[in-house]
Amino acid sequence: MNELLRELAPQVLGALVRRYGDFDACEDAVQEALLAASVQWPEEGLPDHPKGWLITVASRRRIEVLRSESARRRREENAAALEPPEPPRAHSGDDGLTLLMLCCHPALTTTSQVALTLRAVGGLTTAEIGRALLVPESTVAQRISRAKQRIKGAAFVLPPEGEYGERLAAVRHVLYLIFNEGHTASSGEHLQRVELSGEAIRLTRQLRALLPGDTEVAGLLALMLLTDARRPARDGPDGELIPLAEQDRTRWRADHVAEGVALVTEALAGAPIGPYQVQAAIAALHDEAPSTDATDWPQILTLYDLLATLAPGPMVTLNRIVALAMVHGPRAGLDRLAEVEAELSGHHRLHAVRAHLLDLAGEREAAREEYRLAAQRTLSLPERRYLESRAR
Repeated sequence: MNELLRELAPQVLGALVRRYGDFDACEDAVQEALLAASVQWPEEGLPDHPKGWLITVASRRRIEVLRSESARRRREENAAALEPPEPPRAHSGDDGLTLLMLCCHPALTTTSQVALTLRAVGGLTTAEIGRALLVPESTVAQRISRAKQRIKGAAFVLPPEGEYGERLAAVRHVLYLIFNEGHTASSGEHLQRVELSGEAIRLTRQLRALLPGDTEVAGLLALMLLTDARRPARDGPDGELIPLAEQDRTRWRADHVAEGVALVTEALAGAPIGPYQVQAAIAALHDEAPSTDATDWPQILTLYDLLATLAPGPMVTLNRIVALAMVHGPRAGLDRLAEVEAELSGHHRLHAVRAHLLDLAGEREAAREEYRLAAQRTLSLPERRYLESRAR
């Protein structure tokens, strides 16, 4: 039942915001309806139309608040006009997509977009978001409260045609960030935060259902599935990090691999080609290879060349250097790393990649020092322990 409520919550919220406006007040009404459902449904049974039931209960609560506000402001004559002849139905348009767009409003910072998306669309509580992002619950509450104030009065409609692409790009980026933080936590005691990566996959599936023709959404979902497929083999019994080359590939999720490969194959047949599709194609080559040595590294290097053109960035640069080293040898990778060191300085992964390449080149003392530097600079305890073990 909890999964059903989590799935219906954003749909109900979208219906109410479209009818009444005032995102904050509508969310309160939806939360009360969800609470009522969690109490009544186990005792009375699931209603024939759960979504309509939730909309009706939330709508009544919102009307009660509107009436109370009207009475306090001595506007009783307007109260009758506030009650609709029947509970509002979900709009024929796409409330789910509109809600995602609203949560990723350009007036919000990326951190606020992430928090608001997890709260309003994902249905996570502030406590759950705080635990997932490793920040205090009070900080999450403040971010969400400020975000709601920033978008207060924003129309609950899809953005105009000229802004649609930019807003959708923000939605994809936020879902990508949520997944990445779940797949490899940037700090803390745990390597992975499964609740975040799982939520990102769930929301991206919904977005894919809403926009079946968007090849970048398909590419993003494929990337998530192909990456998450390796999750069962990424850490050991004590939570220690197991690098890709040493993972037991028989533990990878074959269903995720098959679905991801099918998605990216279909997406690449369309146009235009975007960075999520390219990243998914790289992940597919890794997942389909029986071993690291059998991986099609020349093809991966070619794809990284394309990705560096479409979406340049420090992580793309580092990953391309690793692929370059696998094709042309560790010295070629080290030479390229030296050329781009200035733009990557300060990040622990720079030292981790250099250590790995020095290790492959047989320069053990230099590799040991780089592993130690990388271990000192990462905030992830599993990564630190792994890097320290490599240094030893």
